[in-house]
Amino acid sequence: MIEIKVVNRGHQPLPQYATVQSAGMDLRANIDAPITLKPLERKLVPTGLYIALPEGFEAQVRPRSGLALKHGLTVLNAPGTIDADYRGEIGVVLINLSQEDFVINDGERIAQMVIARHEQASFQVVAELDETERGTGGYGHTGVK
Repeated sequence: MIEIKVVNRGHQPLPQYATVQSAGMDLRANIDAPITLKPLERKLVPTGLYIALPEGFEAQVRPRSGLALKHGLTVLNAPGTIDADYRGEIGVVLINLSQEDFVINDGERIAQMVIARHEQASFQVVAELDETERGTGGYGHTGVK
């Protein structure tokens, strides 16, 4: 378990894991008035949270499956990445992909946040790549089975 420094400038509780084996913590809307998302409309929803992640970690902001299935609401840039050196407020870019208006209320669980390790890479320019069984087979190359 890693410790993450957090400033809560909102009025919602801190994110927490729902179960012992949960990968993500729910992020809540921190708003003064309800926000209505019309079909195909997108908005940045504030959370009131500011975090300082340790070097080598990122926070991924992902959709909540229940909102996606039941209401067509999703995180537009999923997964959104919060870098270890970002110190601004965590905001969630939501889009309504349904045919009906969706109202976001204060305190509503709007997304989930997963903390993950990551590596940085450097590129090594080469003339060609090694051969593999898959080769250049791309999207759908294995067919339907």
